[in-house]
Amino acid sequence: PAHNEERRLPHALEQIYSFLKTQSYTAEVLVVENGSSDRTYEIALELSKQYKELQVLKEEQPGKGTAICHGMLEARGEYRFMCDADLSMPIEELGKFIPASTNQFDISIGSREAPGAVRYNEPEYRHIGGRLINFAIRLLILPGFHDTQCGFKCFRGVVAEEIFPYQTIPGWSFDIEILYVARKRGYKIIEVPIHWHFDPETKLRAVKDALLMLRDIFLIHLNNLHGLYDPQG
Repeated sequence: PAHNEERRLPHALEQIYSFLKTQSYTAEVLVVENGSSDRTYEIALELSKQYKELQVLKEEQPGKGTAICHGMLEARGEYRFMCDADLSMPIEELGKFIPASTNQFDISIGSREAPGAVRYNEPEYRHIGGRLINFAIRLLILPGFHDTQCGFKCFRGVVAEEIFPYQTIPGWSFDIEILYVARKRGYKIIEVPIHWHFDPETKLRAVKDALLMLRDIFLIHLNNLHGLYDPQG
């Protein structure tokens, strides 16, 4: 997802492609621009001439969740990995998310709180706020997860194609909805402890986004009561 990322996108793609060159598997990279007021889209198109298998998509509707959904359903990979442009988790940790030779899990989610995870340079107030948000998520909708809002997650392709068409939330809380639908369908979800570096330029609006999240949790439960997440056909 790329919203007003003209400054960070070139460096992020440089790191990603440097890493992919060292791997044995084939890969594609999708940049989904949505609603930027800067030159993110134009810069992404310029970079697509430089990098093989870089696909640039334009999503007219705003919201990180909208961009992720577009990318996940457009992607072709056996595994589909979402990551933030700030690469607050080093891309070299991507291998932790992909089963080496078996389909022993369906979704792997980056966790800044699972045993073995390490946080770097995060202000204490941000950490406390994040834990309070996670407490609310565990209490109200997704018990058992240490961290649902980390921006690094991997889905088996067939699972992504199954659950993302049911996504209704365009914004920050889309993670909660997708994990809720996946758990409802019985998919196996694991948390992957990561090394995570705090970015002071984060676009998260702590108080406003927390309140929106509480509203979205209510909407998810309402959607479920209305059968919106039931398999169709």
